[in-house]
Amino acid sequence: MTGKKSPWGSGGGNDAAPPGDGSSGEVPGAPPPSGNPPSGDGPRNPWLPPQSGTPGKDAPGAGQRRGPNIEDIFRNRKGGGGGGGGRGPTMPRLPQRPDGKSWLPVGIAVVAALWLSTSMVHLIAPQEKGVVTTFGAYSRTLDSGTAFTLPWPIQSVAVEDVTSVRSESIPEGDGEKLMLTGDQNLVDLTYLVRWNIKDLKQYMFQLAEPQQTVRELAEAAMRQSIAEVTLNDAMGSGRQQIEQSVRDRMQNVLDAYRSGVVIQGVDIKKTDPPTKVVDAFKEVLAAQQDAQSEVNRAQAWAQQLTARAGGEATAFDKVYEQYRLSPEVTRRRMYYETMERVLSQTDKVVLEAPGVQTYLPLPALKRTEPAPVAAAGGQ
Repeated sequence: MTGKKSPWGSGGGNDAAPPGDGSSGEVPGAPPPSGNPPSGDGPRNPWLPPQSGTPGKDAPGAGQRRGPNIEDIFRNRKGGGGGGGGRGPTMPRLPQRPDGKSWLPVGIAVVAALWLSTSMVHLIAPQEKGVVTTFGAYSRTLDSGTAFTLPWPIQSVAVEDVTSVRSESIPEGDGEKLMLTGDQNLVDLTYLVRWNIKDLKQYMFQLAEPQQTVRELAEAAMRQSIAEVTLNDAMGSGRQQIEQSVRDRMQNVLDAYRSGVVIQGVDIKKTDPPTKVVDAFKEVLAAQQDAQSEVNRAQAWAQQLTARAGGEATAFDKVYEQYRLSPEVTRRRMYYETMERVLSQTDKVVLEAPGVQTYLPLPALKRTEPAPVAAAGGQ
């Protein structure tokens, strides 16, 4: 361009393109042609060594350029800053092995070995079983012991305890669970459901939330069973029947769902009236207990009376058998026994023969005789 000096100098006062701009095909950093030596009044070529003396091709070091070795440039700048700003942070270098090689391949091999050992080798406890899935699909079931599978993410194993009995307490904590009985009364129930896993494959893939399903099914079965009995049965002798009914209903539904769950038992822990009417209910219950006590006493007296009547009937049958064998003797004996029983409780006078003088009424005098006066105290 006219009016500006080229930073690379000019030969013979003519404008010349800088070396390396791609217009003349010259390689950047190469010395200019022999016919146009660099001029001393422009900036120095950074790829040429510093010049000493008169510029020209006869000067010492003229025409020689520094080799473009990038490693030498960074090695010279290491440890101190040049004209530019400060250096950026340097990456830490890994320690080397005694033979001069890096530890990186060894570390990668150790990590790979740990990953394979944890994802391919599985230890199943005696009370557990495992389900193997290949890309999320069921593959097989593992029994207790040591098992081997393909590494994750190809195959994965889900382990569950299939022996221990699990329990669900309904309701949780101290909450109130009111249910309606068959005679339109409310009862507060607290019960426990015990269950465990029968088929692990069905348990893992048939139900989305097995524990929540068991809880909801237990409540539905309990409400249905309580609605079929009265309040007295629910709080008294009907507990065992209710527990068995709830267990059977739950198991039938779970089997229809193919849930892989077996119900071990249902235990009713508490059957109380609602909190608001508990005082009145206690009074009614006390009255019912008193009535039951009176009924028990009446039944006991009836049993005693029946047993005594049975004993007398048995004795009469024995007397009648003897009477049939000798009627006259039996009749006389019964007469004597009856007279003895009657006369032993009354006053009597025995007359031996007619014409006897009137006797002294000793029994009458004995009844009218005054009682002896008690002696005075201290004499």
